[in-house]
Amino acid sequence: MKKIIFLIALLFAISPCLAGTIEPGVPDSKYLKYGEQHECVLPIMGHYADPLNRSFKGSCVLIDENYILTAAHVVYGSMTQYVVYEGKAYPLSIVAIHVNFDPKKMGTNDIAIGRLQRPIKLDFYPEIYTKKNEKGKVCSVSGYGNTGTFETGWKPEKYDHKKRAGSNVIFNIERNCLLTSVTDSGDTDLEFLIAPGDSGGGLFIDQKLAGINSAVIATDGNPNSDYGDLGCHTRVSDYVEWISKTKELIEVLIDLEEKQKEKKEESPELIKKAILPRKES
Repeated sequence: MKKIIFLIALLFAISPCLAGTIEPGVPDSKYLKYGEQHECVLPIMGHYADPLNRSFKGSCVLIDENYILTAAHVVYGSMTQYVVYEGKAYPLSIVAIHVNFDPKKMGTNDIAIGRLQRPIKLDFYPEIYTKKNEKGKVCSVSGYGNTGTFETGWKPEKYDHKKRAGSNVIFNIERNCLLTSVTDSGDTDLEFLIAPGDSGGGLFIDQKLAGINSAVIATDGNPNSDYGDLGCHTRVSDYVEWISKTKELIEVLIDLEEKQKEKKEESPELIKKAILPRKES
């Protein structure tokens, strides 16, 4: 029986962890160095709107200076969200979760888009991968999550806030998920499997964003990202139109909000002019 678990954003009430399980015998420094090359993958944090106001941490992908993509389950039920870049917090002004996302149906429509209150300037932003030929492609995967090896699975007792990245091969596509494995896929130089905390990070083909880290599928009932487990990444090519139209709608909302602010700022001056007596000529 397969068991699926969301790579849910790390709750600070629980032991936070490192990023992705790696190949035994391969130095961790290689995964850290490769992670540095994925500058568009950033940490996202915030608070849930629950009685405890729990904090969370996940990953996201900056697709242009104003917008991020992440997993819907990372920001679902949250009341505040912000992205961290170079030690500074960049709050989100609007977050839109896919209308068909259902937290009870893991790995389905697990995608959300967010608009930053102020831009983050990078030298490179990934294009969206629009082709439907992902199966068999070599990909890179990055995020801020648990780490360990494929022999031990991810370990919850360590945390260093560092980004890691590795490689894999997309061996299958089910529903709207790209599946990766360290058992069924072909070997790559830096084999990597997503783990909790990597949620919302990216899967890239030819430097284009092809997947959003979503869930781990385990056939042994223990989704700890070891040998035999599968990585599930939301297939971005299924949401090209949704991303484009949602960005357009958000910009309309932002524009309306700005116009309302302008009217409010003008109102006191208009009232002042109306009540002050005119000077007689």
